[in-house]
Amino acid sequence: MIYSFKGHIPVVHESSFVHPLAAVTGNVIIGKNCYIGPGAAIRGDWGEIILEDGVNVQENCTVHMFPGKSIVLKEGAHVGHGAVIHGANLGRNCLIGMNSVIMDDAEIGEECIVGAMAFVKAETKFEKRQLIVGNPAKAIKEVSDAMIAWKTAGTKLYQQLPADCHESLKEVEPLRAVPADRPKQEDFYKTLQEMKSNNKA
Repeated sequence: MIYSFKGHIPVVHESSFVHPLAAVTGNVIIGKNCYIGPGAAIRGDWGEIILEDGVNVQENCTVHMFPGKSIVLKEGAHVGHGAVIHGANLGRNCLIGMNSVIMDDAEIGEECIVGAMAFVKAETKFEKRQLIVGNPAKAIKEVSDAMIAWKTAGTKLYQQLPADCHESLKEVEPLRAVPADRPKQEDFYKTLQEMKSNNKA
């Protein structure tokens, strides 16, 4: 669901995937290999929103801002299910945890990790590689090489997902029984488990 607004038409690179149940409105620019999940709303009605290459905005996320603001989600930013980004800028390769809220004029630094359900107050600024948790959110320690390697591996799966969706996602009628030849699920998560195990060694 792609909408123009006051003459602004969203720009979406052909390698990216916007789910038909997401809504992208107005002054929005989406770079290469981005994934926008169902239920996500990216509203560029009051200002410009730029998603650089490799960003994912997962299911039921909201990206918006107050009038007159423009925001950037930098390369590889990873926005988990249900998060709200309202007028905040996200640094390269950062992770925003599920159901967290990042408020206006906040700055999340490069390779920061924001924990699930964190609340980042307006105008709060975090330097790069901080682990950020709580309500109100605070940096509690520096993100380790192992943590950012695990995060980056997970984001790579989302950067592959647009191509997989273009290739195989289609609307269908449900089956009424489980077929004998039902395909086995590919074990994508094994990649992350192996990464976690290797980093502990």
